[in-house]
Amino acid sequence: MYSNQYYYHYNPYYNDYLRQPQLINDIQKAINAEYSAISCYEKLAKMAPTKAERERIMEIRGDEQRHYDAFRRIYTQLTGKQPDSKIIEKCPNRYNAGLEFAIKDEQEAVDFYLDIADKSSDSTIKETFRRAAADEQNHAVWFLYFFQKGKGTNHRESIENFGAKGALSDTALTLPKMLTYALQDEYLAQARYDNILSTFGQIRTFTRIKEAELRHISALLPLFERYQTRIPADTSKAFVTTPANVKAAFAAGVQGEIDNIAMYDKFLALDIPEDVRIVFTNLRDASVNHLAAFERGLARN
Repeated sequence: MYSNQYYYHYNPYYNDYLRQPQLINDIQKAINAEYSAISCYEKLAKMAPTKAERERIMEIRGDEQRHYDAFRRIYTQLTGKQPDSKIIEKCPNRYNAGLEFAIKDEQEAVDFYLDIADKSSDSTIKETFRRAAADEQNHAVWFLYFFQKGKGTNHRESIENFGAKGALSDTALTLPKMLTYALQDEYLAQARYDNILSTFGQIRTFTRIKEAELRHISALLPLFERYQTRIPADTSKAFVTTPANVKAAFAAGVQGEIDNIAMYDKFLALDIPEDVRIVFTNLRDASVNHLAAFERGLARN
């Protein structure tokens, strides 16, 4: 009896424990999710077709182990007891199916962890789950990359039907088409920036905007699940050419953002769901900022 009184009096998370009992259940669910991911990603790593993919998946598994350990510590400090851990999701037996499963799982974890952070009044809990959410976003991008690379493509598409250019010429847009064009354009931006950075070295503007575009992909992916739209294969590298110089690289960035903004303006003029409108608006506004950055770079060079 005395020890429990002492524990709760000095427990740094005691206020959360009293005010938010649902938080305990959510953290237990997060622990089980991480425990399941640790097991699944070890299985995926063994099925990976290359050493590079296997090593990256094991790095992701290491992140999940850190989350698991941190969540267990918080649970113990909140309740005074050790949590149980159990696998709550079955991991697929095929590699590509496992990757597709991981993409969905990571995206759901982002929203769930941010929700836990919002519910807590403790700064340590907030920071722990917000950092975990950021990790999960990065994991989703890596799994998407492996998934699309593994699928490959048996046909060559025209750049005029791909990404922003495809959207601008399409006279019969549907929501699945809009989502597809938007994600294709983000793929194309990533391929273009990778080409520029590998050719001309680390140019800060391209490095910073490339990181922002990865976040755009993470923002788009949940919409594919929500509106039951198939994630398109990434064939963007087929459409990338190496600029003659840095000035030409900035010029390509300017034109890419102009096309991107025009695409989103076209989408936003249509009757689309509010959650999609919010994402498209945010991505359009980001492209306006990127356009200004590329224009400054073009002027300097």
